[in-house]
Amino acid sequence: MFAVIKTGGKQYRVAANDVLTVERLEGDAGASVEFTEVLMVGEGESATIGAPFVEGAMVVAEVVDQGRARKVIAFKKRRRQNSKRIRGHRQHQTTLKITDILTGGAKPSKKAAAKPAKTEDKAAEKPAAEKKPAKAKADKGDDLTKVKGIGPVAAGQLADHGIDTFAKLAALSDDEIAKIDADLPFSADQITDWRAQAADLAK
Repeated sequence: MFAVIKTGGKQYRVAANDVLTVERLEGDAGASVEFTEVLMVGEGESATIGAPFVEGAMVVAEVVDQGRARKVIAFKKRRRQNSKRIRGHRQHQTTLKITDILTGGAKPSKKAAAKPAKTEDKAAEKPAAEKKPAKAKADKGDDLTKVKGIGPVAAGQLADHGIDTFAKLAALSDDEIAKIDADLPFSADQITDWRAQAADLAK
């Protein structure tokens, strides 16, 4: 039996044990996710089509991994203006494994239902644990937003990679720049330019 579910503004045809990648959903690896927006369920002549959703139908999946798609580069150049802009973006994605397709108002097993609660507990604990390192960085680090092209969001992402001072940014090697280029939505050209500016600010 298969079903058609809707998530992230897209539709997916799924069956038990299928593994698929969708737009990012909340939850750590091993958490359970329930899809109630089921557009179609069944097979052949016995298939039920929703209007728009099938009443009492539900698809249960398990989070396998949280990741990001390949980087997409947006390049804009103004002719004869000596101006160009490069932006990179990596979409957040969630890999799921379909565990069950339920109909007639059936509820998921206790094992599947218990996982989201456990995930919520972890999510509640995380902010308290992460506040102290963030405060420590704010006390020790430099204001990277003084570098042209680095905003508050970019400064936070660099700080997460251990780059929170002008000296650390200026000391980046080409290999380290390539690694940041792969992990964050910045191009190597941008980071190289920031390195040069940071070298002047660190003096």
